[in-house]
Amino acid sequence: MRSILAVLLCLVCSSIALAQTEPEAVSLLGARLYAQADEKGEIPAAAAKLAADPKNMDLLIALGRAQANAWRYRDAIATYTRGIEIAPNDARNYRHRGHRYISVRDFNKARDDMQRAAELNDADFDIWYHLGLAHYLLGDFNKAEAAYRRCLAVAEKAANDDSIIAVADWLYMTLRRAGKGEDAKKVLDRITPDMKVKENKSYFDRLLFYKGLKKESELVDVEKAADLDIATVGYGLGNWHLYNGNLAKAVEYFRRIVSGKYWPAFGFIAAEAELAKMR
Repeated sequence: MRSILAVLLCLVCSSIALAQTEPEAVSLLGARLYAQADEKGEIPAAAAKLAADPKNMDLLIALGRAQANAWRYRDAIATYTRGIEIAPNDARNYRHRGHRYISVRDFNKARDDMQRAAELNDADFDIWYHLGLAHYLLGDFNKAEAAYRRCLAVAEKAANDDSIIAVADWLYMTLRRAGKGEDAKKVLDRITPDMKVKENKSYFDRLLFYKGLKKESELVDVEKAADLDIATVGYGLGNWHLYNGNLAKAVEYFRRIVSGKYWPAFGFIAAEAELAKMR
């Protein structure tokens, strides 16, 4: 057991050293994207726990999460791949690995993993949510719509307003991009100002903006917003300007987003994809 622990810790330390010089990914615009420091030592702590029980899927997923928290997505992908080898019918590893393939901009592999996860568990919100995103980033809005509608059904069954808000926002954008404006309006019918929001206020504010209940200036201060906030709110606003015919304003938002440092954010990745398509 000590030898297994030593090997795992060695691999972790090697990956930390490598992450300092090698990028985790290259953006769709050609920028090299790097990991962060594991300042709290979460990765070696998680690796040590897994070494004591190497086939424990909860501990393996915890290691993958710790690696992802430090934006070490290549290591996380390798961890989840090991999990799939141990437990090939556990949907969680496909879902987590697919999420991290999105992070490193490999959308085809993300889609494939999420489709496999959905085959194994068709009642998981996160699986359908990330499958919809993979299709969206690939520009397949019809398949994205189908996945998001399944995701919305799961959220409605759980009566979780935060989840409903998150998927409704992406479904609305998907339908607008697919030219289905009337269907998009129907999505907004479900959104009311009195919904209980704990985590997804940025998505909620965007939806209220789409309904005409908030002004664009109320959502974000582009000059002062943190990188994550501008990525989350700014992508929705840029996208809104895009399908309403104001290309210059859309590009302004997208460029502001990718000038920031929070490169794993979905809004950041989506803004990259839009700018890359425009080249």
